[in-house]
Amino acid sequence: MTTEMVRIADLEIDPEQLDAYRALLAEEIEASVEKEPGVLMLHAVAERERPEQIRILEVYADRQAYEAHLRTPHFLKYKQGTADMVKALRLVDVDPVMMRGK
Repeated sequence: MTTEMVRIADLEIDPEQLDAYRALLAEEIEASVEKEPGVLMLHAVAERERPEQIRILEVYADRQAYEAHLRTPHFLKYKQGTADMVKALRLVDVDPVMMRGK
């Protein structure tokens, strides 16, 4: 049994602020993966027909790694900087069925 914590963040972004949001998100993901050993993967995608609909697949080593992530300066900067850009946020905890990468 895995102890990894996996979740999908389902976001709706203000279309007029989409470029600024994407820049902050890219900066946050880069810092999280580089600086936090417990952040195993962060993948963000946007719907092709509705680019303001963004989903992030998040994989953490465990719940403690996720909770530590929420307290990092780079995550707090992202949350504060995007607060007025995010129109809706839904966090969905999921169980991995099969995840592989190269």
